[in-house]
Amino acid sequence: MTTLGELISMGRPVAIHEPAPRIVVDAVTWTRAASALAKGQATLLGLWGDRAAVHMGLFEAPTHKLAVLSLDCALGQFPSIGQHHAPAIRLERAIYDLYGIEATDAPDTRPWLDHRRPYEFLPAEGEHLHQIPVGPIHAGIIEPGHFRFTAGGETIVRLEARLGYVHKGAEKLMEGCTLGQAAKIAGRVSGDSTVAYAIAFARAAEAALGITVSTRAAWLRALMAELERLANHLGDIGAICNDAAFAIMHAHCAVLREEVLRAADRAFGHRLMRDCVVPGGVATEPSGPGIFAIRAAVAEIGRKFPALISLYDNTASLQDRTVGTGILKPEHARRFGAGGYVGRASGRSFDARRNLVYPPYDALSFEIPSREDGDVNARIWIRIREIEQSLALVVQILDRLPSGSPRVDIRGALPCEGLAVVEGFRGDVLVWLRLAADGSVERCHLRDPSWFQWPLLEAAIEGNIVADFPLCNKSFNCSYSGHDL
Repeated sequence: MTTLGELISMGRPVAIHEPAPRIVVDAVTWTRAASALAKGQATLLGLWGDRAAVHMGLFEAPTHKLAVLSLDCALGQFPSIGQHHAPAIRLERAIYDLYGIEATDAPDTRPWLDHRRPYEFLPAEGEHLHQIPVGPIHAGIIEPGHFRFTAGGETIVRLEARLGYVHKGAEKLMEGCTLGQAAKIAGRVSGDSTVAYAIAFARAAEAALGITVSTRAAWLRALMAELERLANHLGDIGAICNDAAFAIMHAHCAVLREEVLRAADRAFGHRLMRDCVVPGGVATEPSGPGIFAIRAAVAEIGRKFPALISLYDNTASLQDRTVGTGILKPEHARRFGAGGYVGRASGRSFDARRNLVYPPYDALSFEIPSREDGDVNARIWIRIREIEQSLALVVQILDRLPSGSPRVDIRGALPCEGLAVVEGFRGDVLVWLRLAADGSVERCHLRDPSWFQWPLLEAAIEGNIVADFPLCNKSFNCSYSGHDL
């Protein structure tokens, strides 16, 4: 067994990288790390490229330790992690498209983000199979993604997604930006997770510079994060039920979601709370009427939501669609390090607020719901329980909101690097940041939880009927924009 501590001891540490070490390793140690991932001794947090290097973020569950391993790639190549550990495959393909650095002996070398190159979908063998292409343009206002179904009759034999259609070069846009400019870009990577990304970016910058924000700022950030979680979970529950032709749940959940968004607008000046979290603290504070609006929204949801839970749980036609549909096996969730409701519905009880605890969650009381059944129904119930927890967290935060300055100056030793992992509503959001000697952003990598959830949707849909894909897809609700960057 290879521990994270042993891997760290095999390399050369980078001087200023907080709060976890970054270690420059050789190809042998890099491959040992791949073997540790394959054996389940560590979890892959991310894999990203640089000008002439690749970096791998690792998490060791028993010790709750984080580390980044770096490998110089002067010759434009590195040993493939994907040949040992499947979750790395798409990340390696993205690295090649963005930086031209090739993973040697990689199991899949097809383009990922480069849509100008020819693309062949993986084959499926069997009698009387047919293909159904869907997208990339879809009905409604959802973002683009292409889904290639291979089916026997109505039963799905294979699903393969091709994404990257909303790649906008976010990381490249950040290069040379000031922290304030880059923070705005980070908050726009995935619109429904603007708070989570803004907190992750801010915490990475603060870690790099050795800055601690005020207690009040940390609590206000958590208040925004829990409001964001509430709004998205309410929207998701309604949308999943709508895909099962149960529109009344969609309507009622939409009303409650709107209550949260209006309260957020009243308190922070923006429905999605965009640009409200900044490096050094928060840019805006809630007024008395804003706090009253949040309390009123929480009370309203607390009164109405139990009846909606009962309606969902006691509607036989709805249960017939969600129970036993789109099962994600626990071993797959663990292997891919699935976060959020996707992982927790399949037995992987990881939550950065607890496993990588950061303020103010170390001072708040909450539980992390978990299930083993892994179907659409389980993913709905995780959201239900998380709504209950977030309602309680919002009340705790408002009742105990500390006084103090909402923002501190951003100053520290340069150049420097920082890492942060924050729990968004989908799961853990990772940000890795390098600041240049003049304080500008030299390199920033942002990793959405969807990178490890999209492949699991393909696994969960196998054996289901084509008509259940929208239901399964919405129960995962992976981000296109956050994934494509």
